[in-house]
Amino acid sequence: MGFIVKWLIHAVAIVITAYLLPGVRLSGFGAALIAALVLGLINTFIRPVLMLLTLPLNILTLGLLTFVINALLIMLTSALVSGFSVGGFLWALLFSLVLSVVNLILNAIF
Repeated sequence: MGFIVKWLIHAVAIVITAYLLPGVRLSGFGAALIAALVLGLINTFIRPVLMLLTLPLNILTLGLLTFVINALLIMLTSALVSGFSVGGFLWALLFSLVLSVVNLILNAIF
């Protein structure tokens, strides 16, 4: 049950973030559900590998490379999900930051 609630909260966060940012397009709540699922899978399987491979450079940049990796993973999600599109790297970076804040707020509420 906890997985479904977290998935729905993340999908709602994606809808809110896409509404706030004009460079992000979302075709509907179904696309947000699929984007939340794909982003969760990417963050579970691909992100740790990328973080491990870029660890020396991430330490050198004092963790700022993590923002770049998050933006690239958002762009990958955008390429995989047909109803979800991001206008470019800067929009993906901004989407990642705003999505983190919206998720934090929604998780605190629920």
